[in-house]
Amino acid sequence: MRADQCIPIMKERLGGVYSIVRESVIPDDPAALQAALIELADTRTADLVITSGGTGLSPRDRTPQATSAVIDYEVPGIAEAIRGLSLAQTKSAMLSRALSGVRDRTLIVNLPGSPRAVGEALDIILPVLPHALELLADRSSDE
Repeated sequence: MRADQCIPIMKERLGGVYSIVRESVIPDDPAALQAALIELADTRTADLVITSGGTGLSPRDRTPQATSAVIDYEVPGIAEAIRGLSLAQTKSAMLSRALSGVRDRTLIVNLPGSPRAVGEALDIILPVLPHALELLADRSSDE
């Protein structure tokens, strides 16, 4: 399963900076994903939740719908930046429906499902994550 191949990439890129509190492989079931996102955000288990896969055009790709159903508001710039810079690597990036948003104070980011694309996407967003998480935690007065 591709998602399993993405977990080591995420751990490698994020593990040195962030505490990884949970890693899960969730089936292509929007209700299961919604429940996991709600639990992580509402219990304040995680300040950042990253999903991988399920963002394309296939009927089984329902991660964006599941995410949209649980977030309070979107943060479109994150997904736009990933798509924009990914287009230089592959034209299929324009088919991504990935989104990013906030539930309570948890940032949720949808990433593509291939290991290479996950690494590239993390390289794009890692520089801005500390500031985003500070803003959500009200630790920063600089907007």
